[in-house]
Amino acid sequence: MNTETQTTQASDKSLEAMRHFSEQYAKRTGTYFCVDPGVTAVVIEGLAKHKDDLGAPLCPCRHYEDKEAEVAAAYWNCPCVPMRERKECHCMLFLTPDNDFAGPKQDISFDEIRATTNG
Repeated sequence: MNTETQTTQASDKSLEAMRHFSEQYAKRTGTYFCVDPGVTAVVIEGLAKHKDDLGAPLCPCRHYEDKEAEVAAAYWNCPCVPMRERKECHCMLFLTPDNDFAGPKQDISFDEIRATTNG
């Protein structure tokens, strides 16, 4: 992947899809976004960017030797297996209420994500 591709933001369509998914998933699982909305914004942007580039919302908080192979394996596609099985989110997007970093929110606006991730 070239540097220009890496700095390009996710499309509005993918960002909105991942924003909506994240809100719905948090509500369905009884989890909350990080108390720092910047963390939430960056993670959702990363998921959307992977959705654009790879066709799936691969966890943006991990290093992969081969992203396409990881997408095919589906283990780290959001929600990843650790999240689905144990409510463990490495990205700190979906946090259980007892987590010290869990905030009170299960929603974030499209504009808030863009304001955080622009530039």
